Amino acid sequence: MLLAIFLIGIALLMLLIIKFKVNPFLALIFISMVIGFGAKLSPGDISSNIASGFGNTMTSIGIVIALGIILGQLLYKTGGTEEIASLVLKKVGMKNSPLALAITGVIVAIPVYFDAAFVILVTIAKQLSKKTGIPLARFVTALAVGLIVGHCVIIPTPGPMAVAGNVGASVASFVAYGLIFGFIAALVGGVFFSKLTAKTFFPSHFVDADESVEVGVEGNSEERASGVLAIGLILLPIVLILVGTIVSTAVGDSNPTLTAVCKFLGDKNVALFIGVVVAIFALKKYFKRPLDDILSEAASQAGMVLLITGAGGSFGAIINATGIGDYIVTIMSNFNVPLIILGFVLSQILRAAQGSATVALVTTSAIVAPSIASMGASPVLVGLAICFGSVGLSLPNDSGFWVINRFADFSFQDTLKGWTLPGFIAGLTGLVLVLIASCFVNVLPGLM
Repeated sequence: MLLAIFLIGIALLMLLIIKFKVNPFLALIFISMVIGFGAKLSPGDISSNIASGFGNTMTSIGIVIALGIILGQLLYKTGGTEEIASLVLKKVGMKNSPLALAITGVIVAIPVYFDAAFVILVTIAKQLSKKTGIPLARFVTALAVGLIVGHCVIIPTPGPMAVAGNVGASVASFVAYGLIFGFIAALVGGVFFSKLTAKTFFPSHFVDADESVEVGVEGNSEERASGVLAIGLILLPIVLILVGTIVSTAVGDSNPTLTAVCKFLGDKNVALFIGVVVAIFALKKYFKRPLDDILSEAASQAGMVLLITGAGGSFGAIINATGIGDYIVTIMSNFNVPLIILGFVLSQILRAAQGSATVALVTTSAIVAPSIASMGASPVLVGLAICFGSVGLSLPNDSGFWVINRFADFSFQDTLKGWTLPGFIAGLTGLVLVLIASCFVNVLPGLM
């Protein structure tokens, strides 16, 4: 009965979002109520769980989401994202330009949302296709896969931050392993696999010689933030989190003052705040609009992201309050399915079902989290498996699908071949890496 209620709820969620174009925030809250009443929770329990699920999620990642979007807007408005691509291309070389775009995608997606980042950087892909004679599809795939991996796997992006908070994983460990596994997954799905798909599906897919591919950011390179500066600003909060955690752990009680300072600086909210403040001063001379306007745009973007993320937390809280989460885990356990694979599969299903990677991440992590301790699993690895599950199977119910379709001049079938399939390969690669790491959970640091 519980499983039937869950499946009906997911089907209704898909119908509302895909067919009737209901905002995901409203759809998630409504379906939370439907599932709650279907499972015979009292009205008071339903409302309290929806509120607590929303509130707990916001407590965990609300500030981080807002600050991360502000940092992304600052880099976007000052041209830093494009300069990152130029810098990486210089270092890697024109011959390895698909690799350069994949690396750029992973880095840029940390502060800049997927759709916006792709629109900004696809012009560079078109330029490279014209200069190198390499099919445009290779560059599009490399860039898009790099972006989606960065978006779904690497903190401080909102989705993975929500996962780390829900599963109780060390943020520093999540960042470290997410970066390593994420880059490898992006290379496999975005670079190596794109070479195969380009030869098979796009042997003559080039940019029209007459097509304009000029970069869209106003001003020349001297008027934009440098790639080195932009990368440094992205890495600053990540380094603060890593160093703060490592030093405080190493020092421990031997130096309480130093430990307290490092814990404070390594806190995700503090680290992101410092990163934003430093970015404001470092990028001030590159602003072409008042800072208040940039911050207002960031706030507008953050508002809906916060609502959807919080609603995902509400949905997960209802699922667990009804016992559905435990029931699903129990069923999978009876079939000896490891929690890592369960997290990946559930995230993949939800991603394919309703399109939003963020919704899939928040919901899946909320369902799986209560079982991690009892099953003796690694919170970091379970969390990363959930993240990689959300990478693949982008279908027409995903806005990113149509962004790539439109701005890369792909047909519907081309989008499936050059985006959906390579993304799935990247996610699967990430799962394999997580499973390998799980064999050394007692050897590798920070996993338990």
